[in-house]
Amino acid sequence: MVAWAVLALALFGFYLSWRATRLHRLHHRVDVARAGLEGALARRRSAVLALAGAGCVPRAGARALEEAVAAAGEAGERRLDLAESRLSRVLRDVVEEAGPGGAASAPPVRAEVEAAAKGVHIARTFYNDAVSDTRRARRSRIVRVFRLAGTAPLPDYFEIDDRPPRTAPPAARPDTL
Repeated sequence: MVAWAVLALALFGFYLSWRATRLHRLHHRVDVARAGLEGALARRRSAVLALAGAGCVPRAGARALEEAVAAAGEAGERRLDLAESRLSRVLRDVVEEAGPGGAASAPPVRAEVEAAAKGVHIARTFYNDAVSDTRRARRSRIVRVFRLAGTAPLPDYFEIDDRPPRTAPPAARPDTL
């Protein structure tokens, strides 16, 4: 009878160890996804600065873009979401105000801004998925009772307005038959 109790206790200990390891991996996944998100945000800021310097947007728009990029670059952890959302809004306003002619005068720069904006959306999706999985695992009663998460802070979602600016559709190519 004692052997069964020891075996059950050992199996329960292995189970707790497995859960703690899983939580550690989930927290690591959140950290890696956050680093990817910060890299995507930095790439978008760089692309927006290139757009502002390319001369394909009005001077006032370029100045507004540069100010929004500077604010996003200097924003702390608590205000990063607000600064990046503001950058998205300013970018949309400036590109849509410039119209297809202004943005079309620098297609490589415009393509880089579009790719960077899509990258931010994808990175934010991956990060929020990792946060969701981690939070779901931490809600488990066994994790809370045995404090398997340790002192790791509960990760927060990163919600920003990352809708890219509308650009003109590519020119239609004539059909060649």
